[in-house]
Amino acid sequence: MKIRSILFAVGICSVFSMSTWAKEDHQIIAEAENNHITIAEAKKTVDETAVTLTGDIVRQTKKEHYELKDTTGSIIVEIDDDLATPAQLKPGTQIRVIGEVDSHRHRPTDIDVVKLEFIR
Repeated sequence: MKIRSILFAVGICSVFSMSTWAKEDHQIIAEAENNHITIAEAKKTVDETAVTLTGDIVRQTKKEHYELKDTTGSIIVEIDDDLATPAQLKPGTQIRVIGEVDSHRHRPTDIDVVKLEFIR
């Protein structure tokens, strides 16, 4: 019984402390304001770095995932439907995204977008 109580307490503490690990959108936007980089640079950037990227939509790869391209390369960006609809994100649409680098062990780096601006 004592072990269950300890495990429960540890679990509760973990849940509440996890919220302090994740950055909130306004923090990402503030950090990314002075971090305008290219897609090639974003692919080499450390996980959870706030960045601003500008490029053209190439295609939708799956729900809420789009290929974004600039002169240095392309990267997948995850854009929630509350930021823009697939109809707005047609191939050739130029956008500026503010988000966080999301690097993975077994798949390519992508960007989790928290703010989007249409350029043209």
